[in-house]
Amino acid sequence: MGEGLPHDRGGHRGDGPRGRQSLPRTWGGPRGGHPPGGDEVDDLVAAWRQQRPDLDVAPLQVLSRVSRLARHLDIARRGAFAAHGLESWEFDVLSALRRAGPPFQLTPGALLRATLVTSGTMTNRIDRLAAAGLVSREPDPRDRRGVLVTLSEQGKEAVDAAFTDLLEREQALLASLGADQRRSLADLLRILLVPFDEGSPPGGR
Repeated sequence: MGEGLPHDRGGHRGDGPRGRQSLPRTWGGPRGGHPPGGDEVDDLVAAWRQQRPDLDVAPLQVLSRVSRLARHLDIARRGAFAAHGLESWEFDVLSALRRAGPPFQLTPGALLRATLVTSGTMTNRIDRLAAAGLVSREPDPRDRRGVLVTLSEQGKEAVDAAFTDLLEREQALLASLGADQRRSLADLLRILLVPFDEGSPPGGR
């Protein structure tokens, strides 16, 4: 947040009025607002260049926009999931099972890898989803001591409805880009993300 992005003081519940608020239009430049064709990131970059001319602030041109877009996406995601009675973590688990295809089953370990959480967290989440009737546990026929987590029909209906809603909201976020622009942007973002997916982020961190 050090580049000048506002903090989300409304929490992360997403469906209330605070969760739907967009970023302040006057954030960034010392005068508020920005020149025609510009955006708030242009304002904050100009301000930092004025205050810290000794630094190369060019990364802000890309990554501050990614950060701000991520916040708008998070608002859209939480809104889509809440509209169907789900929280973000519930959608993550249910969608991993849904993507697996019939019979919509995965081991807890596979779910853990798909959602990037700890073993204890995943156990707790499976317990809560099972209590809500969204998944069930079944013995793993290939492992006497193992279990399989299975998506219930109720869970399948919930995740399908939430995913449909999410795609509509994401289409709206991308409405200002044509098909070729979307493909170009996706290609560039893939180049940035691949090193992280391979466990070798730039700078070795």
